[in-house]
Amino acid sequence: MAIVQTRALTKTFRQGSVGAVVGVDLESREGEFLVLLGPSGSGKTTLLRMIAGLEEPTSGEILIGGIVVNDRTPRERRIAMVFQSYALYPHLTVLGNIVFPLKAQKMPRADREKKAQWAADLLGIGHLLARRPRELSGGERQRVALARALVREPTVFLLDEPLSNLDAKLRASAREELEQFQRRVGTTMIYVTHDQVEAMAMGDRVVVMHQGRVRQIGTPADVYDNPADTFVATFLGSPPMNLVPADKVVIGFRPEHLVPAGSSAEPSPTTLSLLLRFENEEYLGSERILYGRVAGGRFDGEKAVSRLPATFHPSVGSGSVLPFQVERSKLKFFDSETGARRGPVPIE
Repeated sequence: MAIVQTRALTKTFRQGSVGAVVGVDLESREGEFLVLLGPSGSGKTTLLRMIAGLEEPTSGEILIGGIVVNDRTPRERRIAMVFQSYALYPHLTVLGNIVFPLKAQKMPRADREKKAQWAADLLGIGHLLARRPRELSGGERQRVALARALVREPTVFLLDEPLSNLDAKLRASAREELEQFQRRVGTTMIYVTHDQVEAMAMGDRVVVMHQGRVRQIGTPADVYDNPADTFVATFLGSPPMNLVPADKVVIGFRPEHLVPAGSSAEPSPTTLSLLLRFENEEYLGSERILYGRVAGGRFDGEKAVSRLPATFHPSVGSGSVLPFQVERSKLKFFDSETGARRGPVPIE
């Protein structure tokens, strides 16, 4: 295991006019499952490739195990990377793919095959060693790629969206298998994804990136419950956090915190009351999503979304006005100019 650190790490393109990664300071923990999360173009893959040694930083330092590795090759960094495509050799068997890096190291045949069997058994593919990649399912090919990485005994695993080619059902099971694998081997993993469900389900901590910069680092609960800015607030969560402007601040609250208020929407010292003009709903089996706009008051016309149990039946048509409320303790406040999180302000 090893700790991965970056210090003011920057990567620019087009003579410095485009900053793919800008001043990233990051430190993993030993044995941690660290997720880099962000939309396309946020810099997460470029950051991972710099850690791997596949991209050269414009400036800044990369340390693995406390040693600066900027000038070291990927092999010298003792990392293993699993790509989205898995990059398996189609003409080789599963065994041939797994032992390939050991063969390049000139390890004796008996030793490398023994090690390949160990890695394959650990990942539940020991019975597939004679097959070729075209004879495997997507999940099995993923495990072959992991086994090939594992036999190198890396200090760090780097994974770049390895589940994105799988269908929804297989993706969920592969996610669980990958979590179990990480716990068994105990090696530090840095995992890139644009899928917030993967990030929240798998990460010990999540690094939220946008436009080449780190916006927040924290546990899944931290970044969801206490977003550092309006980008994090709206990127995490489906539906995202409600944001309504109020003078020099923006007030945020999660859809699950906007709940029916009963027969009235009278002011309360502990709740913020809103009248919601119903526009549309989505029934999702386990829950119901209501879409509408605030009717009246200082937030008149602002969009608002409520997530409720599927058993809630409003029994109203579009245009109907319903009373809702939010516990004031659930409200988040952001600067209206910078979007940064700030302290609470009185709201009538």
